[in-house]
Amino acid sequence: MISRRRVLVFASVSLVFALAALACSNGEEAAGDPEPIAAAATSTVQPASGAPPATVTAEGQPRASLAPTGSGRVGDEPLAPELVGLKGWANAEPFTLQSQIGKVVLIDFWTYTCINCIRTLPYLREWHEKYADRGLVILGVHAPEFEFEKVRENVLDAMETHGIEYAVAQDNDMETWRAFRNRFWPAKYLIDQDGYIRYTHFGEGSYDETEAKIRELLMETGEDVRDISPNTSPEPRVAAEARTSDPEQGRTRELYAGYSRNYSGLGGGPPPYVLHEEYYRKTDAKILYEDPGGHQNHFMYLNGLWLNTEESLVHARETSDYEDHIALKFFATSVNAVMAPAGADSFRLRVELDGQPLMPDQAGPDVMFANDGESYIIVDEARMYTIVNTATFQEHELTLSSNSPAFSLFAFTFGSYEGGEPIYEPNP
Repeated sequence: MISRRRVLVFASVSLVFALAALACSNGEEAAGDPEPIAAAATSTVQPASGAPPATVTAEGQPRASLAPTGSGRVGDEPLAPELVGLKGWANAEPFTLQSQIGKVVLIDFWTYTCINCIRTLPYLREWHEKYADRGLVILGVHAPEFEFEKVRENVLDAMETHGIEYAVAQDNDMETWRAFRNRFWPAKYLIDQDGYIRYTHFGEGSYDETEAKIRELLMETGEDVRDISPNTSPEPRVAAEARTSDPEQGRTRELYAGYSRNYSGLGGGPPPYVLHEEYYRKTDAKILYEDPGGHQNHFMYLNGLWLNTEESLVHARETSDYEDHIALKFFATSVNAVMAPAGADSFRLRVELDGQPLMPDQAGPDVMFANDGESYIIVDEARMYTIVNTATFQEHELTLSSNSPAFSLFAFTFGSYEGGEPIYEPNP
């Protein structure tokens, strides 16, 4: 058994949260830990240490490359590892990087419930539209975070929702992810005509820098792209209030509901996300919780009967008056939740801020309103739902409740952009 003191002490680990807040204070970041294969020319991260990157084909044979052209290369860029273990291809027949020698390839590691990934998709769509005919090949490597993201139909539905027309392949066993030593969603690796990684970027932002590098590498192949205008639209700006060094007032961190992520905090990492002693007594168990009130930023609180699973929390009984809930205190402009209907077609989820229904100017696009003013969401598929979207950085108490035992929550993510979730307008 984990003692109450052991669990609750995580709430006072100010140094850990201070470091976490500082790491996130520069804007919307990628998820993961840094150790990818990085191009020497990029300032995003330093090249990974240890063994050199893999340079074998899917069949295990050495991968060939052309002699270096010398155009713009400094000489120590890594040769891109070959694609391995990819299945479920869409918008293209399966190909290898070896077969793309002579073209510029942009590898984008993503997963469809990742808000950071979703925000980058309009830029990827635009680059595909502008440069596919000039030799740019974009491959979205879908590397799932949750089990339901391995389902091909779910990935195809997400592609249709986001209008993705470039090639996508599923990396369900994370083989290509590991070949690149990748640790981030989203992560971009730009590969030149000779097969070398010339640029990397992890997370959101730097879209103008990425497009400039795409254009540079296309020009090296002999393509003239000067007739295509680069996108000069300003990038979304993080609200000044989110940049505070006070972790109790900064943007709420990503919160995970499953015990695999929560238990990792018991080993000395970032504090767990569910602040209840009972949660840690037994896994895959139905446990009755009482919300203690007095919520702190960066944690989830439970009331009622819940089943803790490896990836999610599942409401473990049918109720009649929304007496069971998940609650949290947050600081953000937007709140998203990854949810799914467990063992049912759909369920109705009541959403409240500070004990009241949302106002229309607080509601995300997935929120609906009943005649009596109740704000709610119909959860009918496994995906990310945008619950709150406000124009300014705000503090609130969020409560989610459902009478249905189908209520299954995987994670919360939070945004801090000025004006709320960014609306992307490509150049005409």
